[in-house]
Amino acid sequence: MEANTRNRTIALAALFQAVDGVNQIASEGTIDQTILESAINSLLAEETASIEDLYGGLSNLRTGLRSLMYQLGGGSMTQEGRPKNVEATRYTINLLYLEKKLSADPQGFRKLMDGISAAQEQLEFFEPTHSNVIARLADTYTETISKIGPRIIIKGDQTHLGNPDNAAKIRVLLLSGIRASLLWRQAGGNRWKLLLARGTMQKEARHLLGGGD
Repeated sequence: MEANTRNRTIALAALFQAVDGVNQIASEGTIDQTILESAINSLLAEETASIEDLYGGLSNLRTGLRSLMYQLGGGSMTQEGRPKNVEATRYTINLLYLEKKLSADPQGFRKLMDGISAAQEQLEFFEPTHSNVIARLADTYTETISKIGPRIIIKGDQTHLGNPDNAAKIRVLLLSGIRASLLWRQAGGNRWKLLLARGTMQKEARHLLGGGD
Protein backbone atom coordinates (compact mmCIF):
# COMPACT_ATOMS: atom_id res chain seq x y z
CA MET A 1 0.00 0.00 0.00
CA GLU A 2 1.29 3.41 -0.97
CA ALA A 3 2.23 5.71 1.90
CA ASN A 4 0.31 8.91 1.23
CA THR A 5 -2.14 11.33 2.81
CA ARG A 6 -5.17 9.75 1.14
CA ASN A 7 -4.48 6.26 2.47
CA ARG A 8 -3.56 7.58 5.93
CA THR A 9 -6.80 9.57 6.07
CA ILE A 10 -8.92 6.57 5.06
CA ALA A 11 -7.17 4.31 7.58
CA LEU A 12 -7.61 6.81 10.40
CA ALA A 13 -11.25 7.37 9.41
CA ALA A 14 -11.80 3.60 9.59
CA LEU A 15 -10.30 3.62 13.08
CA PHE A 16 -12.52 6.48 14.24
CA GLN A 17 -15.54 4.73 12.72
CA ALA A 18 -14.83 1.52 14.64
CA VAL A 19 -14.62 3.56 17.83
CA ASP A 20 -17.86 5.36 16.95
CA GLY A 21 -19.53 1.96 16.60
CA VAL A 22 -18.27 0.93 20.02
CA ASN A 23 -19.73 4.08 21.54
CA GLN A 24 -23.06 3.52 19.79
CA ILE A 25 -23.42 0.07 21.34
CA ALA A 26 -22.17 1.20 24.76
CA SER A 27 -24.59 4.11 24.99
CA GLU A 28 -27.59 3.00 22.91
CA GLY A 29 -27.37 -0.79 22.68
CA THR A 30 -27.59 -0.66 18.87
CA ILE A 31 -25.23 0.05 15.99
CA ASP A 32 -25.52 1.38 12.46
CA GLN A 33 -25.45 -1.80 10.38
CA THR A 34 -23.16 -0.20 7.79
CA ILE A 35 -20.51 0.37 10.45
CA LEU A 36 -20.69 -3.23 11.64
CA GLU A 37 -20.70 -4.71 8.14
CA SER A 38 -17.77 -2.60 6.93
CA ALA A 39 -15.78 -3.46 10.07
CA ILE A 40 -16.31 -7.19 9.58
CA ASN A 41 -15.53 -6.91 5.87
CA SER A 42 -12.19 -5.26 6.65
CA LEU A 43 -11.25 -8.29 8.73
CA LEU A 44 -12.46 -11.02 6.38
CA ALA A 45 -11.75 -9.55 2.93
CA GLU A 46 -9.00 -11.08 0.85
CA GLU A 47 -6.66 -8.98 -1.32
CA THR A 48 -8.29 -5.76 -2.54
CA ALA A 49 -7.30 -3.17 -5.14
CA SER A 50 -7.43 -0.27 -2.68
CA ILE A 51 -7.74 0.42 1.02
CA GLU A 52 -11.34 1.65 0.70
CA ASP A 53 -12.32 -1.62 -0.98
CA LEU A 54 -11.67 -3.36 2.33
CA TYR A 55 -14.65 -1.43 3.67
CA GLY A 56 -16.88 -1.77 0.62
CA GLY A 57 -16.07 1.70 -0.70
CA LEU A 58 -15.76 5.23 0.63
CA SER A 59 -19.53 5.54 1.04
CA ASN A 60 -19.29 3.05 3.92
CA LEU A 61 -16.72 5.23 5.71
CA ARG A 62 -18.65 8.49 5.79
CA THR A 63 -19.23 8.26 9.54
CA GLY A 64 -15.52 7.78 10.14
CA LEU A 65 -14.52 10.61 7.81
CA ARG A 66 -16.87 13.00 9.60
CA SER A 67 -15.61 11.79 12.96
CA LEU A 68 -12.01 12.37 11.86
CA MET A 69 -12.81 15.94 10.86
CA TYR A 70 -14.15 16.98 14.25
CA GLN A 71 -11.92 14.77 16.41
CA LEU A 72 -8.81 16.29 14.81
CA GLY A 73 -10.20 19.82 15.02
CA GLY A 74 -8.71 22.33 17.43
CA GLY A 75 -11.92 23.21 19.23
CA SER A 76 -13.65 21.40 22.06
CA MET A 77 -16.98 21.12 20.27
CA THR A 78 -18.18 19.18 17.24
CA GLN A 79 -19.75 20.89 14.22
CA GLU A 80 -23.14 19.97 15.69
CA GLY A 81 -22.30 21.87 18.87
CA ARG A 82 -21.72 18.76 21.00
CA PRO A 83 -18.66 18.30 23.21
CA LYS A 84 -15.97 16.11 21.71
CA ASN A 85 -16.06 12.51 22.86
CA VAL A 86 -13.14 12.09 25.25
CA GLU A 87 -13.67 8.32 25.42
CA ALA A 88 -13.36 8.09 21.63
CA THR A 89 -9.95 9.72 21.81
CA ARG A 90 -8.87 7.33 24.56
CA TYR A 91 -10.02 4.25 22.68
CA THR A 92 -8.27 5.44 19.52
CA ILE A 93 -4.94 6.04 21.25
CA ASN A 94 -5.18 2.67 23.03
CA LEU A 95 -5.87 0.82 19.77
CA LEU A 96 -2.89 2.46 18.06
CA TYR A 97 -0.73 1.43 21.00
CA LEU A 98 -2.05 -2.15 21.06
CA GLU A 99 -1.43 -2.58 17.33
CA LYS A 100 2.16 -1.50 17.81
CA LYS A 101 2.58 -4.06 20.61
CA LEU A 102 0.95 -6.77 18.50
CA SER A 103 3.27 -6.08 15.57
CA ALA A 104 6.23 -6.67 17.89
CA ASP A 105 4.80 -10.06 18.96
CA PRO A 106 5.12 -12.54 16.05
CA GLN A 107 3.49 -15.38 17.99
CA GLY A 108 0.52 -13.25 18.97
CA PHE A 109 0.17 -11.97 15.41
CA ARG A 110 0.15 -15.52 14.02
CA LYS A 111 -2.52 -16.50 16.52
CA LEU A 112 -4.58 -13.50 15.45
CA MET A 113 -4.29 -14.46 11.78
CA ASP A 114 -5.24 -18.06 12.59
CA GLY A 115 -8.41 -16.81 14.30
CA ILE A 116 -9.32 -14.62 11.33
CA SER A 117 -8.70 -17.55 8.96
CA ALA A 118 -11.08 -19.68 11.03
CA ALA A 119 -13.73 -16.96 10.70
CA GLN A 120 -13.14 -16.76 6.95
CA GLU A 121 -13.77 -20.50 6.67
CA GLN A 122 -17.17 -19.99 8.30
CA LEU A 123 -18.21 -17.84 5.33
CA GLU A 124 -18.80 -21.06 3.43
CA PHE A 125 -21.83 -21.60 5.66
CA PHE A 126 -22.77 -18.20 7.13
CA GLU A 127 -23.14 -14.56 6.15
CA PRO A 128 -20.37 -12.24 7.44
CA THR A 129 -22.67 -10.71 10.07
CA HIS A 130 -23.97 -14.08 11.33
CA SER A 131 -23.64 -14.48 15.10
CA ASN A 132 -21.28 -17.46 14.65
CA VAL A 133 -18.83 -15.40 12.60
CA ILE A 134 -19.07 -12.50 15.04
CA ALA A 135 -18.46 -14.89 17.95
CA ARG A 136 -15.36 -16.34 16.27
CA LEU A 137 -13.89 -12.89 15.63
CA ALA A 138 -14.77 -11.77 19.16
CA ASP A 139 -13.03 -14.84 20.60
CA THR A 140 -9.99 -14.03 18.46
CA TYR A 141 -9.85 -10.57 20.01
CA THR A 142 -10.12 -12.05 23.51
CA GLU A 143 -7.44 -14.67 22.84
CA THR A 144 -4.95 -12.24 21.32
CA ILE A 145 -5.39 -8.49 21.79
CA SER A 146 -6.86 -8.75 25.29
CA LYS A 147 -3.86 -10.77 26.43
CA ILE A 148 -1.16 -8.33 25.28
CA GLY A 149 -2.73 -5.52 27.34
CA PRO A 150 -3.53 -3.04 28.56
CA ARG A 151 -7.18 -4.01 28.22
CA ILE A 152 -9.51 -1.33 26.91
CA ILE A 153 -12.23 -0.59 29.45
CA ILE A 154 -15.42 0.45 27.68
CA LYS A 155 -17.63 2.98 29.42
CA GLY A 156 -21.37 3.08 28.86
CA ASP A 157 -24.73 1.74 29.98
CA GLN A 158 -24.12 -1.53 31.81
CA THR A 159 -27.42 -2.88 30.54
CA HIS A 160 -26.05 -2.69 27.01
CA LEU A 161 -22.50 -3.70 27.90
CA GLY A 162 -23.70 -6.75 29.82
CA ASN A 163 -25.52 -8.13 26.80
CA PRO A 164 -23.36 -10.97 25.35
CA ASP A 165 -24.24 -10.12 21.74
CA ASN A 166 -23.30 -6.48 22.28
CA ALA A 167 -20.07 -7.48 24.01
CA ALA A 168 -19.14 -9.68 21.03
CA LYS A 169 -19.85 -6.88 18.54
CA ILE A 170 -17.73 -4.46 20.58
CA ARG A 171 -14.79 -6.89 20.47
CA VAL A 172 -15.20 -7.25 16.71
CA LEU A 173 -15.21 -3.47 16.32
CA LEU A 174 -12.08 -3.18 18.46
CA LEU A 175 -10.44 -5.87 16.35
CA SER A 176 -11.32 -3.90 13.23
CA GLY A 177 -9.78 -0.89 14.97
CA ILE A 178 -6.55 -2.86 15.29
CA ARG A 179 -6.79 -3.63 11.56
CA ALA A 180 -7.27 0.06 10.76
CA SER A 181 -4.32 0.95 13.03
CA LEU A 182 -2.14 -1.47 11.05
CA LEU A 183 -3.28 0.14 7.80
CA TRP A 184 -2.51 3.57 9.26
CA ARG A 185 1.05 2.50 10.04
CA GLN A 186 1.49 0.81 6.64
CA ALA A 187 0.39 4.05 4.97
CA GLY A 188 3.15 5.93 6.78
CA GLY A 189 1.15 7.02 9.80
CA ASN A 190 2.89 7.72 13.09
CA ARG A 191 2.55 9.91 16.17
CA TRP A 192 4.10 12.93 14.45
CA LYS A 193 1.78 12.65 11.46
CA LEU A 194 -1.14 12.49 13.88
CA LEU A 195 0.05 15.64 15.65
CA LEU A 196 1.42 17.72 12.79
CA ALA A 197 -0.68 16.74 9.77
CA ARG A 198 -4.14 17.16 11.27
CA GLY A 199 -5.14 19.99 8.96
CA THR A 200 -3.96 18.09 5.90
CA MET A 201 -5.98 15.02 6.84
CA GLN A 202 -9.05 17.12 7.64
CA LYS A 203 -8.82 18.68 4.18
CA GLU A 204 -8.45 15.22 2.61
CA ALA A 205 -11.42 13.90 4.58
CA ARG A 206 -13.51 16.84 3.36
CA HIS A 207 -12.45 16.07 -0.21
CA LEU A 208 -13.32 12.37 0.20
CA LEU A 209 -16.73 13.34 1.52
CA GLY A 210 -17.23 15.41 -1.59
CA GLY A 211 -17.20 18.77 0.10
CA GLY A 212 -13.85 20.25 -0.84
CA ASP A 213 -10.94 20.39 -3.26
